[in-house]
Amino acid sequence: MSRHTLPKSIYSQSVGLLGILVFSLILAVSCQGGGEEAPLEVSLALSGNPSTLDPHATTETLTFQVTKSLYDTLLEPDDDGELVPALARSWSVSDSQKEITFQLRRDVSFHDGSGFDARDAAASIERLLSPDFASPSAGEYSVIEDVQIVDDFTLRLILSEPNAPLLYTLASGWSAILPSEKIESGHNFAREPVGTGPFSLEQWVADERITLNKNGDYWMEDEIEVEKVSLQIIPEPSVQTQALMSGQVDILYIVSEEDVPVLQSRDDIIVETDTTSLVMVMSINTSRDILGEVEMRRALNHAIDKQTALDVAYGGGTPVGTFNDASNPFYADFTGMYPYDPERAAELAREAGYSEDRVFDLVLPQNFAPHVTAGELYQEMLREAGIQARIRMVDWPTWISDVYGNANYDLTVIGHTGKLDPDGRFIGYGSGNMYVRYPNELLEELITEGRRTLEFSRRQEIYTQVQRIFAEQVPFVFVGSSLRRIAYSSDISGFRMTPNLDTFDFRRISSGSGE
Repeated sequence: MSRHTLPKSIYSQSVGLLGILVFSLILAVSCQGGGEEAPLEVSLALSGNPSTLDPHATTETLTFQVTKSLYDTLLEPDDDGELVPALARSWSVSDSQKEITFQLRRDVSFHDGSGFDARDAAASIERLLSPDFASPSAGEYSVIEDVQIVDDFTLRLILSEPNAPLLYTLASGWSAILPSEKIESGHNFAREPVGTGPFSLEQWVADERITLNKNGDYWMEDEIEVEKVSLQIIPEPSVQTQALMSGQVDILYIVSEEDVPVLQSRDDIIVETDTTSLVMVMSINTSRDILGEVEMRRALNHAIDKQTALDVAYGGGTPVGTFNDASNPFYADFTGMYPYDPERAAELAREAGYSEDRVFDLVLPQNFAPHVTAGELYQEMLREAGIQARIRMVDWPTWISDVYGNANYDLTVIGHTGKLDPDGRFIGYGSGNMYVRYPNELLEELITEGRRTLEFSRRQEIYTQVQRIFAEQVPFVFVGSSLRRIAYSSDISGFRMTPNLDTFDFRRISSGSGE
């Protein structure tokens, strides 16, 4: 199940918009009366409003960016993406590869004061598996045949077959551990999250801010310095940039390319750049008449100038030719299959039976300006190839429910985040159940085989075949992996983005220069 990301924006807005935004004080580093240092508070500009704070009920990155601070998982990735203990202090896998046993931490509490034990871990996994709950991530746990509570602090999972991705799934945000008593009572986790995480929810004012307070009883040995986190919901990048420069926010996790020079010119701001694990795409609903024809989908791919789209809409990046990010160890390079060629695109469209009275419905998530910019570029590039598209703007909740959930679109623009294991990106696409509605029996068989295979080189062979099918059948226009630019106040250090998952980790932030 793919997870959707938040984009960088190059749209500009009137600075007058600042007048209607009320920001929290970001960073208190001055001394109070009596010589006491004020509590450390940090603020981050969040690009949109999450639709829920129930991590089991969604696939959206916005939710996981918030819930990373509210919940813990059994395992988690370190800075290199390797798995390390979290709520599970250790784990072991049987010789048959069909049993995983977790030794859980003791003296861990939920935000409501109840103690964490194996019953909570078991109830959380069973909730994810439950057909009645119908988690969109349920397929990632389907290999689990039985969840056994060995004792208060030992949990065992019995698998139907070996499964390489499961440990990585259990380290991802959608595997958050919730209190069993509240699961049983039908608690509203969507609005009232209760976890063991480093912060608890103080307040959520929709479309304005989410305020988190430090969990003073958190299990990590290292003391967390940050007392309060304020996630200011500011969709417009130009307003975000002004907020950082004026000291109203500390952190921007998405910075537009044109804002880099002015931010780098300041001694009080640090800018870092790397390549994301995103795959930027124009998704194609293959169940819609002519879009079911592979020639038409190939025409769309030839019509798009990928590097220009990355440079203009996303601030640069590396083109890809399949459903994987360029830095992934399993990536296979098929970028040469569809060079930018409007004439070839027009020729293939005619062969597919396309006529210009067929105007494609190009749906764009309006609060993510880079995707809007990309969509406008794609509309013009398609027009140059004789292919007509009409833009329809929707808000993010509508995109999630209507486009991703119900496939009510012809074309759409989005970015898919990376996963700790490749199966997390590929799962479901061969069955035709994902929003591109692309059933392919061979693709599904290969994805299943890759999931059951533990040996790296064999998995690499399998996933190369998977990526070749994506490249040949193109249920997406695969555009590329974008650059990520993070900017933050030089008065803090230690802010971290979780590898491949694009979530925020505030646990290591401290006051003092990040240089």
